[in-house]
Amino acid sequence: MLNIRDIGTYCFFSLLLYIVTGCINDETFSTDASKRLSITNDTVDFDTLFSTVASSTKQTMVYNYSGENLRIATVRLQRGNQTGFRVNVSGSYLDNNTGSIVKDIEIRKGDSIRIFIEMTPKRNGALEPVRIEDNIIFTLESGVQQSMALRAHVWDAVIYESQLAIKQDTTIRSNTPILLQKGMKVDSNATLRIEAPTKLYFHSNTGLDVYGTLIIAGNQGEEVVLRGDRTDKMFPYLPYDRISGQWKGIHFYSSSSHNDISYADIHATEHGIVCDSASSFSTEEANLCVRYSKIHNCKGYGLKSYMNNLLIADTEISNAQNDCIAIYGGLATIVHCTIAQFYPFTAERGVALRFQNFDKEKDYPLHGLQCYNSIVTGLGEDEIMGNRREDKEDMAYIYYFENCLLRTPQITDESQNEILKNVIWEKAEDEIQGTKHFRLTDMQNMLFDFRLSEQSTAIGKGQLLLGYPSDKNGIVRPENPDLGCYQTPEATN
Repeated sequence: MLNIRDIGTYCFFSLLLYIVTGCINDETFSTDASKRLSITNDTVDFDTLFSTVASSTKQTMVYNYSGENLRIATVRLQRGNQTGFRVNVSGSYLDNNTGSIVKDIEIRKGDSIRIFIEMTPKRNGALEPVRIEDNIIFTLESGVQQSMALRAHVWDAVIYESQLAIKQDTTIRSNTPILLQKGMKVDSNATLRIEAPTKLYFHSNTGLDVYGTLIIAGNQGEEVVLRGDRTDKMFPYLPYDRISGQWKGIHFYSSSSHNDISYADIHATEHGIVCDSASSFSTEEANLCVRYSKIHNCKGYGLKSYMNNLLIADTEISNAQNDCIAIYGGLATIVHCTIAQFYPFTAERGVALRFQNFDKEKDYPLHGLQCYNSIVTGLGEDEIMGNRREDKEDMAYIYYFENCLLRTPQITDESQNEILKNVIWEKAEDEIQGTKHFRLTDMQNMLFDFRLSEQSTAIGKGQLLLGYPSDKNGIVRPENPDLGCYQTPEATN
């Protein structure tokens, strides 16, 4: 018969044997060919990268859900150092000095390892992006091989590591992208002309500073593009190119004049365009013309102007955290524009159109804001803010709207009939209002198409104007054109 002491001794040794056996078993690594790794991403895609410029770091996980311990005999880059990919596996680099291979990585059952991947692609001499491929090969002790694909499109670019200073008249026309890591500056005595098919990519916190003259000359269907330089994605469904604030935008300083922007795509900025008070302000000649262009998705203002003479025509200005257009004094003529305020990241957004004859304590006489055949709408109940300085009633504050759709409370004062002609007053209770005017307003995915939907009340409500025969996309306007910068093709029949 066992006594209590014997039972205790038996239990102690049984427990010790169980622990030792468990440890021995835990040190056993399976060579069963049916036991495999679980790789989170079988393909890691870097989208489009610029040659010689390091990518951001991507990371992914490899899990062992097999129920047994596994040892990876080798992890290697299939093409070695030929592609520009750099890989770190659980703290160990696949270094070219070691043959781009690491050995004997253990993953216990239920555990995981982390993989970090970067790329600095080489120049390839091609005009278009070139697809680059490689594979990470995992070989288990069982001999089973598994792989993770690495993919990227690499585009040779003209890269300026310091600020590009334009000190004399210069024309830029490039088939390859131009990457500006410190931005660009146009001196006061210089004219910069940018022609299609040029695409300018600005690094964060940089922009285009214009002290002289800027001429952007894109073509129908071939716009000059100004954007941020991040070509990767914030989330799998959301590229950084759809996120505002990627670069500073265009700033016209007081010495700048005779600027003309045609067929340009300016997007994902802090401020799309900022115009300081023109030192050579004239009521006779515009010092900035923006035509057939798009200014979209700005973290600040779409277009902000102090005391300038502006012409904005056949242009979309959309989605700004502050105002899409803010005019402080001067002159502004807006013709066939779509001004749409659907900025999605905050409810504290500005309005679609603001015009004032002051800002804080400074006076900016508004000699005239004229708006024709345009759409001014958005998510708010009132997307137009006009403010005049009440203590200076004799200071100029002149505005005029004709054949426009305006999302603002209707003005019933008959004395305003001479300055508000043929206006469609859009109200929140209207069946067709806000987003329903347009083909696509996908806030979650940041996708917008501000061409008119078939049900929009802006179709056929304009008046054909001399000098504006076609819309932003080259569609010929009929006798009664649509409001905004986009003409519905069916309306021309």
